[in-house]
Amino acid sequence: MPIKRVLAAVSLVAALALAGCSSADGESDQTDTSAGAETGVPEADLEGLPDVVAEVNGDEITLAEFTRNYEGQLQQAAMQSQATGEDVDQDALKEQVAGLLVDNHLLTQAAMKAGIEPSESDIDDELAGLAEQNGLESGDDVLAALKEQGLSEDEVRADLATQFQVSTYIEQEADIAAPSDEELQQQYDALVEQQSAAADAGGEIPPFEDVKDQLADQAKMQQENEAAQGIVEQLRDGADITIHL
Repeated sequence: MPIKRVLAAVSLVAALALAGCSSADGESDQTDTSAGAETGVPEADLEGLPDVVAEVNGDEITLAEFTRNYEGQLQQAAMQSQATGEDVDQDALKEQVAGLLVDNHLLTQAAMKAGIEPSESDIDDELAGLAEQNGLESGDDVLAALKEQGLSEDEVRADLATQFQVSTYIEQEADIAAPSDEELQQQYDALVEQQSAAADAGGEIPPFEDVKDQLADQAKMQQENEAAQGIVEQLRDGADITIHL
């Protein structure tokens, strides 16, 4: 799915990652009911935060919205910290999450002004994409996995609706060019070279034709992310933004 910086999507992916820690019969490990504890995720430090964490052109970012997204980002940060050995800086993470939520609201507002409204079919397609990304068979499997993490179907569909709006808006606003076969071949050759140079390389990269479409998607995603940053900078100019951290 495009525009990985959409925070709702990041949170859903993090929740799905933790859902994979459930026991094989689909029930959570009863010896420790906290998915965060199972994966070494610290408890979210949200003490003292107000009911309205930020305001964007009159729209409120509530503590509930912030908490849901912050916990997803905390899960991601904790997974990364296990690799680096460094503790998660929750104060810095809260500022980062607040900033990303502001960006998302700015993009969503712009998308709505542009008349972009997802249909139920569009959201179903987003669910299917999320299922494929996480090795699940269907959107229903995604909903079931996220339900284990406390996310209702309405919340998931609302997040994916936002993701669709933002992605579609950026695709409309950005000048995204499909990469040529030559560019994809160069990208592939670079990956092969990196793989061969890695001391602990495991396995071989599949043939070019087998990964060509994936490389094209990655190239498009990179262009979209770069475009998103520029669009957000423009939207921030003149915007009425207040963050209450």
